Amino acid sequence: MQVGLKCTLSDAHVDATQINSQRQVAVSISAIPEAIGRNIPLNLCLILDQSGSMEGRSLATVKQAAQRLIEKLSPGDRISIVTFNHKAKVLVPNQVIEDLDNLRIPLHQLEAAGGTSIDEGLRLGIEELAKGKKDAVSQAFLLTDGENEHGDNDRCLKLAQLATGYNLTLNTLGFGDAWNQDVLEKIADAGGGTLSFIEQPDQAVVEFSRLFDRIQSVGLTNAYLLLSLTPGIKLAELKPIAQVVPDAIELTVQQEGDVAIVRLGDLMVDAPRIVLANLYVGQLPEGKQTIATVQIRYDDPALGQEGLPSEIFPIEISAVTAFEPAINPEVQNHILALAKYRQTQIAEAKLQQGDRAGATTMLQTAAKTALQMGDQGAATVLQTSATQLQAGQDLSEADKKKTRLVSKTTLQVDES
Repeated sequence: MQVGLKCTLSDAHVDATQINSQRQVAVSISAIPEAIGRNIPLNLCLILDQSGSMEGRSLATVKQAAQRLIEKLSPGDRISIVTFNHKAKVLVPNQVIEDLDNLRIPLHQLEAAGGTSIDEGLRLGIEELAKGKKDAVSQAFLLTDGENEHGDNDRCLKLAQLATGYNLTLNTLGFGDAWNQDVLEKIADAGGGTLSFIEQPDQAVVEFSRLFDRIQSVGLTNAYLLLSLTPGIKLAELKPIAQVVPDAIELTVQQEGDVAIVRLGDLMVDAPRIVLANLYVGQLPEGKQTIATVQIRYDDPALGQEGLPSEIFPIEISAVTAFEPAINPEVQNHILALAKYRQTQIAEAKLQQGDRAGATTMLQTAAKTALQMGDQGAATVLQTSATQLQAGQDLSEADKKKTRLVSKTTLQVDES
């Protein structure tokens, strides 16, 4: 397995007479298989809410979704199941897939009762997942329908950060509309995974299956982006690097000497991660110039190797005195995607501060941005929320969650 790397500037030209210019560079990173077929074992942990609010149809459909997911696992894959209410327990210890009946019985016997302590479930889930992480793609699916009433939200974030240190990926699924979006989003973002919204119980099977297809395409793990800037080139001070595909996420940048380092997590074969770096370019002499280099450091679980370096990729720009823009439309779309996300964040902050007019204006702006990038689904959701606020109506919990989710990614037809 190798790294596929592509770097594209928002504008490949820069004015040689300008003292300072601003450019964005989109870095696309994926895994390239050397042979067809998956040969990396999966190490999957399901962390399931069994609190009293899950009673009835909700828990029944989650058990069905979990069962179907387990049946998709291959020989050599590993599974563990942790459940939680106001306390947590290991329902199925981490084990290699052998006898499916040993997994069906404890799932079938699961009953709903008690309160909700997400961090306890997360703690046990991480412990179980860590037991089978060697030379495997290790992923957790954390599902809950409620607030962390018996737990500590700050501890959830710390546990998610701890999981990344063990090369474990955390995906979160909000069930219904009473769960805390901020908590689940922070867990998924810090854990290198994705956040999903299961609005109706019947959607559980489809969403579990979608996530499973995504993790099956993981080829490399624990990837880091290393960005080295040449003299005269600087990263923006505020929010310099963000992921825009598959989800919009603000990324944390660590500086080691002249190298900016960003953790990416898993690299998929058929779905690249794309990050956008905001650069300030000082005055350059005329001609083609290298302004930065990019390298990826990663683990290859199929080979059992860690900390492998990719080739070093130069980012070049042409400095010209007779300046004419050479704008890349694909990078412009990534810039719009990030703007849509940040505009929606501003709208949410204004709404929390009681500034309904300001929130309405920013949601309308985000809707226009979505239209500019051709994301009709997001534009519809964002404009609908703006119209409701403008009419003096409050947004329902489901409306707020849909608004946040469409700001992070392109809305698919079957999600609308």
